[in-house]
Amino acid sequence: MLRIVVLISGNGSNLQAIIDDIHDDEIDAGVVAVISDNNDAYGLQRAKQAGIDTVVVNTKNTTSRREYDQQLQQQIDQYQPDLVVLAGFMRILGDDFVNHYHGRLINIHPSLLPKYQGLNTHQRVLDAGDSHHGASVHFVIPELDAGPLILQAEVPVHDNDNAETLAQRVHKQEHIIYPLVIKWFAEGRIKMQGNKTFKDGKELTASAAMLHLI
Repeated sequence: MLRIVVLISGNGSNLQAIIDDIHDDEIDAGVVAVISDNNDAYGLQRAKQAGIDTVVVNTKNTTSRREYDQQLQQQIDQYQPDLVVLAGFMRILGDDFVNHYHGRLINIHPSLLPKYQGLNTHQRVLDAGDSHHGASVHFVIPELDAGPLILQAEVPVHDNDNAETLAQRVHKQEHIIYPLVIKWFAEGRIKMQGNKTFKDGKELTASAAMLHLI
């Protein structure tokens, strides 16, 4: 069984999608722990309801990002994960931490990377007048939101959209593509070699990573 640790900071809707998909599709994987930097994250309640271990690693007892990363890594490694999943984890992780999980650390980002790295992506898309938006699942490397793509989903931007309505449309696609990527990982279909994604033994191009879901 693929052992998964999920890191969250908030609501945990992607976590719930992952839990549900593993159960419904009988994927040979399991979330063995959910770890948060926020005591009040609702995603922790989702995990408890599913019978999953929960851990909070906050910054109160740390004096630097490096020290925090070390404490977080210690907690994660107790569960011996095959895959670490960032699902709305709002801390920037240091190079040593990221490199420790090279090839087994993935993230979902609410934009069609490489466009709109960082925060406030939905409003930035509206401000730019883009006709399409979306979400990207990618391997994590030390450079922020710059790791090799695994899967993207595209949605249209409507004339009457605001940041909230656009976010809701993107979230629906996130809940489809993130569990799908985890299924591929569990099946051994995807891996990172160097700074590239390979699917079924072939290098994955940016166009091949796009899944058109409206």
